Amino acid sequence: MGEQMGCACAVEEEFDYEKVEKVMENYEGQKGAMVPILQSIQEEYGYLPRPALEYVAKRLRIPASKVYGVATFYAQFHLAPRGENIIRICRGTACHVRGVSKVADKMKELLAVGVGETTEDMKFTYEEVACIGACGLAPVMMINDRTYGKLTQDRLEGILEEYREGEDQG
Repeated sequence: MGEQMGCACAVEEEFDYEKVEKVMENYEGQKGAMVPILQSIQEEYGYLPRPALEYVAKRLRIPASKVYGVATFYAQFHLAPRGENIIRICRGTACHVRGVSKVADKMKELLAVGVGETTEDMKFTYEEVACIGACGLAPVMMINDRTYGKLTQDRLEGILEEYREGEDQG
């Protein structure tokens, strides 16, 4: 969750509500549509902008706190912009036993971010997950949909460089 809302005063004035209104129109009159509405908005923007959440609350005639409650309850929703590439390092038992802590520390150092944060250039968002499900490759991480196993601190810089150069890794 470590994402903070902060003041979006300037953003609110410039925010284009047209996309959000189109999403709202698609779910007009449907009960229990808040999660699909938020999913559609996140698909449009890559995250859930504060003005969009407030607009949804107004249009659904419910308190903004309820919309924020749903948005923060589900791990799939993000309240801050995310990087072009999502790095997920496994913190499961097999990875732990095989030294993922040192790999994770090195990755955070190379990116200059903490867990749940995005690099200034918007290239990477760093996450730690409970299990990737590739225990035989421990320690393991994923960048987008690509899995990297048997990780060492020494391999990380080269892997990141592939993404910095903009090669398609999907």
